[in-house]
Amino acid sequence: MSKFLRITSVIEKTGLAKSTIWLWVSENKFPQPIKLSPRITVWEEDKINKWMKQKL
Repeated sequence: MSKFLRITSVIEKTGLAKSTIWLWVSENKFPQPIKLSPRITVWEEDKINKWMKQKL
């Protein structure tokens, strides 16, 4: 099962800026996050890893 990553972990893992991540999410260029609550948004680590492999 995939681990959930918060935005700070996604930034560390990808090296992307927070604003870039959100821009690319809105443009469907980055995996869509999962909203766990009004204040908690996460990404599935497996989807981030897959996205990164496709970019190599």
